[in-house]
Amino acid sequence: MIVNNLSLCYHNKLILAPMVRVGTLPMRLLALDYGADIVYCEELIDLKMLQCKRVVNEALSTVDFVAPDDRVVFRTCEREQSKVVFQMGTSDAERALAVARLVENDVAGIDVNMGCPKEYSTKGGMGAALLSDPDKIEKILSTLVKGTRRPVTCKIRILPSLEDTLSLVKRIERTGIAAIAVHGSGGSHDHIQGYLDIEDFRRATAASSVMVARAAMWNPSIFLREGPRPLEEVMQKYIRYAVQYDNHYTNTKYCLCQMLREQLESPQGRLLHAAQSSQEICEAFGLGAFYEETTRDLDARRAKLLARSPEEAEEPAEDTSGIIKMAIKFDRRAYSPQITPKMCLLEWCRREKLAQPVYETVQRPLDRLFSSVVTVAERKYQSTLWDKSKKLAEQAAAIVCLRSQGLPEGRLGEESPSLHKRKREALDQDPGDPTTQEPAVPGELCKKPFVALAGGQESPLEGW
Repeated sequence: MIVNNLSLCYHNKLILAPMVRVGTLPMRLLALDYGADIVYCEELIDLKMLQCKRVVNEALSTVDFVAPDDRVVFRTCEREQSKVVFQMGTSDAERALAVARLVENDVAGIDVNMGCPKEYSTKGGMGAALLSDPDKIEKILSTLVKGTRRPVTCKIRILPSLEDTLSLVKRIERTGIAAIAVHGSGGSHDHIQGYLDIEDFRRATAASSVMVARAAMWNPSIFLREGPRPLEEVMQKYIRYAVQYDNHYTNTKYCLCQMLREQLESPQGRLLHAAQSSQEICEAFGLGAFYEETTRDLDARRAKLLARSPEEAEEPAEDTSGIIKMAIKFDRRAYSPQITPKMCLLEWCRREKLAQPVYETVQRPLDRLFSSVVTVAERKYQSTLWDKSKKLAEQAAAIVCLRSQGLPEGRLGEESPSLHKRKREALDQDPGDPTTQEPAVPGELCKKPFVALAGGQESPLEGW
């Protein structure tokens, strides 16, 4: 049995509550900057986490938990390691323990969500559904306390009667957990406007610590003793973290929209609403130069890391089938929307008077992911990573070909004068356009099934 190491103290703390889509790394770091003592990640489902692989991201200096589709489900860094609590959604003790052991070396605590009332959580027996099954609660928490090195907590809602609530809390306490968070009634909207309000709330409730949700979502500087900072300053600082840690622009945009609230109809709000990339978000807030500088530095770090190790550098490797392969993913955010790797490859073939690239794309039946092989000058190129769409798989194959030849691929900041000159013509004849190329046909290109581990269904991220 692993001895539980209660290194995180929950007494007299200001805590960023777990919030769906909000509690990602940029928001957690921002809350710590502004005085939060403990920060919770958004609730992550046990089944989803158990599909993830732990990856050390040296370029970002983060630890990433990556799903089979290469989506980062949970990202953390050394700065928050002693402060971040991982909240999971679970209805099974053994799954909960497996997740805890997966993440325990990278977080300060483990929390079980027992308060989410949303149907997508309760219908799986998670969240508030656990409140009606005290035996299961006891088993999950006892298993975690005995089996993980990190302090274990849970977050509940009050039951219909005070007597039932107290009875449940006492039973939970006997499992040996470090703390219980109680969602009684939200105070952010009516009561929490600044640090002094948090202290008043603490005294009024006689709680050991206070967990803040909406007020912190609207302005994370709510934790500052001297009072909240101007919203514009807070949003700019949030954006900087989002860019530095490669946060997906859709998540960044969502969090900024929560901060702007009634200002969404302002000129800046409209620019944010229209933004379709991290770069456009930065430009909307006057941070265009910061974005360019940061992404250049990040690209340079990645290039240095790749050059250091040929295997990690995705050096071309030719297998017995004669296909040149690299582990490549096409990330739309890294490329100009007008210039894609497929267009670059097509232009190069025209310039060299070669036949147009030919793409053969297959779909794996078990998880419905795609892989593409592109043939250029009688050589075949393929990414070893499978993608969620035919177009993405073909772009990845094009990148493999271009990189193996040392050719520009259309990344932001790259210069390719001949391509710019013929950009409009290439756009009109983009082989990625579904109107100009036949899709993969199950009876033809997809005739050979591939055996692979089945990818799990997307689980919605639960509310706090």
